Amino acid sequence: MDFRDQVDLDSSQVEDRGGSGGGGSGFSGFPGGMVIGGGGIVSLIVLVLVFVLNNVGGGGEPAQQQPPANLSEQCKTGKDADQSEKCQVVGVVNSIQDYWKQEISDYRLAKTVLYSGRLNTGCGSADSSVGPFYCPGDQRVYLDLSFFDQLHSQFGAKGGPFAQAYVIAHEYGHHVQNLLGVLNEGSSVPIELQADCYAGVWARNAIDTGFYERPFTQAEISEAIDAAAAVGDDRIQQRTTGRIDPESFTHGSSEQRVKAFQRGYEKGAPADCDLNGLALTRADSARNRILS
Repeated sequence: MDFRDQVDLDSSQVEDRGGSGGGGSGFSGFPGGMVIGGGGIVSLIVLVLVFVLNNVGGGGEPAQQQPPANLSEQCKTGKDADQSEKCQVVGVVNSIQDYWKQEISDYRLAKTVLYSGRLNTGCGSADSSVGPFYCPGDQRVYLDLSFFDQLHSQFGAKGGPFAQAYVIAHEYGHHVQNLLGVLNEGSSVPIELQADCYAGVWARNAIDTGFYERPFTQAEISEAIDAAAAVGDDRIQQRTTGRIDPESFTHGSSEQRVKAFQRGYEKGAPADCDLNGLALTRADSARNRILS
């Protein structure tokens, strides 16, 4: 996943809050995705695990956070993105949002917040144990980079830079759904599969955003497919509980998640991510906002 050396990065799209640690040492709960809580908390999308309500409700004080790092000094060009994990996140986020700005007429930028430990969000208090998530309350993606090590060590994914890019693109898929007013429509599995499909659509079109030196290779795409399979509900349930309960699926099986990503990558257009009746174009107002 080679960035163009001289392409300018917009580090303002990523905020590095650092942290003093104190986050979860692993994952708790069962595979999950959408949590609907009271007190004004709307749907909170988590890539892997249920974000239980006593976490969302602000139980306990957040860990003391370090002053925000100045990514603008660290992440200036694509060459920096090839040499630093945080700058790589900046480059991926820039490319994803550049693509969606072309596809949605009134797209609004969403920051990615890098953190560790516990922090407050527009959806309540969160900690590292929940994995990457999108909060519609403040329209931000939250990411603890240690998740990618756990994706490999606890969920058996091979990992790699494009596995990370897939995870980020999936969360921005939820931002797109939020902007189009479909995030709270239907059950969680179609919502999650559509976000996987959107990640595949971006991967197909990423070269056109100007951030990458070349189209992604099949080996790189395989990293995303492997990660999608690793976080399928069936595989997580088998690993954590020793049994599989399809009735409790919230993100979809490994096969469904892989097929959703592949569908987006092979078709290459957001309109092709109309999964199980949940379409981008569900209403005329939303339809008119899709330019492609």
